[in-house]
Amino acid sequence: MMERIAETSPRLEARISGGLYLLTILTGIFAQGFVSGSLVVDGDAAATATNILMHKSLFQLGFAVYLIEMACQIAITALFYNLLKPAGRSVSLVAAFLGFAGSVIKTFSRLFFIAPLFILGGAHYLSVFSAEQLQALALLFFKVNDHGAAIALVFFGFYALLTGYLIVRSTFLPRILGVLSILGGLGWMSFLYQPLGYRLFPYISALGILGAASLILWLLVFGVNEQRWKEQASTAGDR
Repeated sequence: MMERIAETSPRLEARISGGLYLLTILTGIFAQGFVSGSLVVDGDAAATATNILMHKSLFQLGFAVYLIEMACQIAITALFYNLLKPAGRSVSLVAAFLGFAGSVIKTFSRLFFIAPLFILGGAHYLSVFSAEQLQALALLFFKVNDHGAAIALVFFGFYALLTGYLIVRSTFLPRILGVLSILGGLGWMSFLYQPLGYRLFPYISALGILGAASLILWLLVFGVNEQRWKEQASTAGDR
């Protein structure tokens, strides 16, 4: 039984990675596109505060989904490290650290997402502030949350760049998937200068979704070529 598990583990890991990657994309779209997008009104602190107070449950759900997204991202990073080790162990390790760093930064930034709920909650110790001041502070925290997530995108850009390089070097995944990952990584790295990143975001996100969707589909349907994976792992001395 253990021998059978060992034989199928690379393909199984690939399919688990694909499933988690899909879940990461879906949770991110829900939390950012639906929850945050519908409740946060850019530049209007009063409307944003009203939306949050009227839809507290939805807002808290959005925060929980954000955490699920990051948990999946961390799991993907660990699985990809093991999956891509045969193509370059040192590079795969560096990529994993960059992916973990991006996940930590993005998770920490979500504290600023949930903070407005406490700021607007009517606690007695906040009575020294006017309603307008509290609303402005809540909107400021949302801005910090967004910029923290943008910083994380830079680390995910470096991660995607190295992951794409490893896929190109591998013999068990199509090289075109690596090329798309590299292009997506270069796009996310535009957030090194955030005004440029935000300006290009519609194009960058479209390219990123194309690359992610291609990789997810391949991993879920085909996994990896196990024979070539084992051959390359044997040559690299990883297994």
